[in-house]
Amino acid sequence: MTHVRTALIIGGGIAGPAAAMALQKAGIDAAVYEAHAGGAEGVGTFLTLGSNGIDALRVIGADERAVAAGFPTPGIVLRSTTGKRLGVARIDAALPDGITSHTLTRSDLYRALREEACARGIRFEHGRRLAHAVETADGVVATFADGTEAAGDLLVGCDGVHSTVRPIIDPRAPEPTYAGLVNVGGQAHGVDAESEPGSYTMIFGRRAFFGYAVAPDGDVWWFANLPSREEPARGDLAAVDAAEWRRRLVDLFRDDAGPAVRTLEATPDVAIGGASTFHVIPHLPVWQRGRMVVIGDAAHAPSPSSGQGASLSIEDAVVLAKCLRDVPDHGQALARFEALRRPRVERIIRAAARVNSSKAAGPVGQVVRDAMMPLFMRLLATGRQVQEVYGYRIDWDAPDQAA
Repeated sequence: MTHVRTALIIGGGIAGPAAAMALQKAGIDAAVYEAHAGGAEGVGTFLTLGSNGIDALRVIGADERAVAAGFPTPGIVLRSTTGKRLGVARIDAALPDGITSHTLTRSDLYRALREEACARGIRFEHGRRLAHAVETADGVVATFADGTEAAGDLLVGCDGVHSTVRPIIDPRAPEPTYAGLVNVGGQAHGVDAESEPGSYTMIFGRRAFFGYAVAPDGDVWWFANLPSREEPARGDLAAVDAAEWRRRLVDLFRDDAGPAVRTLEATPDVAIGGASTFHVIPHLPVWQRGRMVVIGDAAHAPSPSSGQGASLSIEDAVVLAKCLRDVPDHGQALARFEALRRPRVERIIRAAARVNSSKAAGPVGQVVRDAMMPLFMRLLATGRQVQEVYGYRIDWDAPDQAA
């Protein structure tokens, strides 16, 4: 049995509640400290929760609310700027009961996890922005921007790609890397999107990348990735209103075949989410030190092109809890967690980086990409990579071999 009895969870997005519930299952009392004064309802657009992420939630009994909030999207169809089909594949490994990857809004996933955690008595404290943390003889003390403090046996950084915990653990930790893409998304109603049910359609446009899926109610959930060599400032993106984004996007996709333009024109201003840049952490040298550890995007932020950001964060939460349950020494438990997780997440990050480069390809690169993509998709549909990513399962009942 682990000597860790209490944990401070920094960050209340997706990784935070998942970690708190997983630690509770391992017999550790965890409280969640969130910097923002309110919840994350209405923040962000949508994401994919892979079958591996759903299974990780199932390990801690927290999958039902999340699955109910989304709809299955296990397939992918790729098309060129002319409308030519470049390939089709099932990118998934279904669970024994047939559940596959689901698409849902980020805020719905946040709400599902938070409600589940609250129902289990897990405490959330908002408006608690971490300023610093130090180890003591027998624990760790977190100091917040409002001057208050909290103490526990362990501190877990679940505070995302721009983590505060990460540089506390390692002051030399690299900054997140801009991936060269800007993302905008939204939802449209009453559009014939020419989509196959249960699939994403991805279009490599001449000047930008457009992807979409059709929800059960007929609404089209879409996103656009815009290549941008120079990283825009956060304020610059926030200054562009929805109507201006629509105008820019229509201009970018006007010469491409497919439903992008009519989907954008059918999207009301209120349904266009704020733009954001892609930031990744391809390799973080140090994940843990002493009684502090980072998980999820704070440790290994993949590009959204991976479709695995949320799922990997939830996997991290469960594996961390299992290591702390099975390895009595907290330092060895955290080292074991990192050793188990690092190879998997960094493989997925590298694969997503290759996808990003194809989205921002130049004229010659587009020709090569379109020529090679059918072969790549055939290999992907029958290959080992899909099973390695989506077929990952955590056996909670099996003791860790390092214990």
